[in-house]
Amino acid sequence: MVTANKHILVVDDDTRLRGLLQRFLREHGYFVSTAKDADEAREVMRHYRFNLLIVDVMMPKENGFEFLAKLRQESLLPVIMLTAMGGVEDRIAGLERGADDYIAKPFDTKELLLRVGNLLKRVGETKEQKQSLSLGLCVFDMQTKELQTKQGGVMHLTAVEQNLLAIMGRKSGQVFSREKLSELLGVGQSPRSIDVQITRLRKKIERDSKNPRYLQTVRGKGYMLLAD
Repeated sequence: MVTANKHILVVDDDTRLRGLLQRFLREHGYFVSTAKDADEAREVMRHYRFNLLIVDVMMPKENGFEFLAKLRQESLLPVIMLTAMGGVEDRIAGLERGADDYIAKPFDTKELLLRVGNLLKRVGETKEQKQSLSLGLCVFDMQTKELQTKQGGVMHLTAVEQNLLAIMGRKSGQVFSREKLSELLGVGQSPRSIDVQITRLRKKIERDSKNPRYLQTVRGKGYMLLAD
């Protein structure tokens, strides 16, 4: 079953809704923890491993979009955004920040259950593909963020380089603008610094860094990672 040993974290400042979702999901076989805001969610995640997050957008101090952007710097956990803002622009904003699905309030709990099950099933079906990226003579482990040569050696990557490969590798073939990459990478990164990071990373993964095969420039748009 999809539910077997699956642990879900519900992040929402609405106490009543948190309790409702916790009871409902538990009744359908899931382990469920809750958090009232982004800070509490990060604290819980230090102690437990989760398979999926359900995150409300409109939270105090740090909203769901901001929480998700920071999460994507270090984690590929599936995330369903839960919000009263159901407009197209809001859905796009969530998806651009790395959300896997989006459901607007008020919602039917059966619909949410189906979305949770479908997302966990998709993750399970593609787990092998997402565990590693083949990049010519190198393999990038998406879980450990380790870059290995196919001869068994390990190449040093900075934290920024690791996160760049993880972010772009998760959506191989998608074009990321410099601005979007700097936003996803967070503090200390600017669109200009992204060019420097890309150049350094190419020297590690490309046979010919001046004629890249895997980490390509899309003129006028940004960068794209194409794994084998």
